[in-house]
Amino acid sequence: MQKFDSIRPYYDTEVNEGIRSCLHHPMMKAIMNFTFPDMADDEWKSQLSRTHSIRDFQCNFLYHSIQQVLKKSSDGLTTSGFEKLEKNTSYLFISNHRDIILDTSLLNVSLFEHGLVMTASAIGDNLVKKDFLLKLSKLNRNFLVQRGLPPKELLLSSKLMSEYIGQLLLRENRSVWIAQREGRTKDGNDATHTGVLKMLGMGSDEKHLMDYFKKIKIVPVSISYEYDPTDALKMPQLMAEAKAEIYVKEKNEDFITLLSGIIGQKKRIHIHVGDVLNKEIDTLAVENDNANKQIQALAQAIDDSILQSYKLWPTNYIAYDLLHKTNTYSAHYTSDEKSLFERRLEMKIDMTNPLMVEGFLAMYANPVVNKSKYENQR
Repeated sequence: MQKFDSIRPYYDTEVNEGIRSCLHHPMMKAIMNFTFPDMADDEWKSQLSRTHSIRDFQCNFLYHSIQQVLKKSSDGLTTSGFEKLEKNTSYLFISNHRDIILDTSLLNVSLFEHGLVMTASAIGDNLVKKDFLLKLSKLNRNFLVQRGLPPKELLLSSKLMSEYIGQLLLRENRSVWIAQREGRTKDGNDATHTGVLKMLGMGSDEKHLMDYFKKIKIVPVSISYEYDPTDALKMPQLMAEAKAEIYVKEKNEDFITLLSGIIGQKKRIHIHVGDVLNKEIDTLAVENDNANKQIQALAQAIDDSILQSYKLWPTNYIAYDLLHKTNTYSAHYTSDEKSLFERRLEMKIDMTNPLMVEGFLAMYANPVVNKSKYENQR
């Protein structure tokens, strides 16, 4: 399948060569020393040298790296919904997106621990421009989303990616993770972009698009962090958007954000996987015969699942009350939790800038607003 060579991860036959080419890189040493602090360098190098598959690399090394991240920068990961998934079955996980690396890594840790098929995961090629990061992403079963292309090339790239996702799901029995929109959510408002669904549909050979979406088994995923480790780093872009300015990233901004997401404090983390959207797809296919309306309705069904099952933390309720100068949700947090959050706010951002304060608080408060819409419907 040479047509996918520009975007695919390593085949297992290429894994050992990929590992050996990274073995003496200082970043590999940093990762392994972090993961196995009591292990001599010669020992992990020897173990890596004997690794010949992505699964072995993920299970024997990266799994332990993520456990160390959780141990050192969180108060633990909880999950729900995984027991409903079937073993040896591939799913298309469409997820809200908070953190570049951790969202998909934590999902894979959870899938592995539940004995389920792990994912191939989409990653923007802008994040892996450095040779080591590209190789590491290929070892972690990432496939590339090509960014910043002119319209004609973007169309061809989207079709290629759609075909590759179909190949993974339907012929290789490999689950796939993709974010519900391009880039991470900066303002706490999780919404599925119809463009993502249109891209996925490009690979369909079904007469009716909704039949294809049923076949690939769409599962919405909701991930929430009590503290977003990159909250302050998201502020400059939010401020630019608030002023209707074009935001230009700093040279190493993506890499700094990637690193901050891994080592920054997250406190508690929760991942919920929803039900396969078969019933919803059947319903919207009956209600609409227009393909665009069907896609919009499917995006809404994904949003409904993600927002309803989003785990709200004390930080979300505190931010809502601070933003709206109210005590509406005071029963959901303690005075100590509120003081801690206020201290974080003061340390992270310029308190003399009301726009920045509002943006920071809204990032945490918006999930409360979004979830309350569903609470009110009950």
